[in-house]
Amino acid sequence: MGENIMSNMIVYYWMAAVNKLNAIKSQKGVTMIEYALLAALIAVAVITVLGTVGDNLNTVFTNIANALVPAAGGGE
Repeated sequence: MGENIMSNMIVYYWMAAVNKLNAIKSQKGVTMIEYALLAALIAVAVITVLGTVGDNLNTVFTNIANALVPAAGGGE
């Protein structure tokens, strides 16, 4: 029971400190940080998707090239 009271007090004082800092900080800085985090998240998603699509496209074009070589008579 004592641990709950102590952890609640810690959370309460931490939140009070954060609220005071938020009142002091400029909202423009907070918004800029939020946009930067959003841009970073989008960049990670795009890089992941393009990496997967790039691997799949490489496989498709390799299969097409392998199918065309014997048809052109170059595989003999």
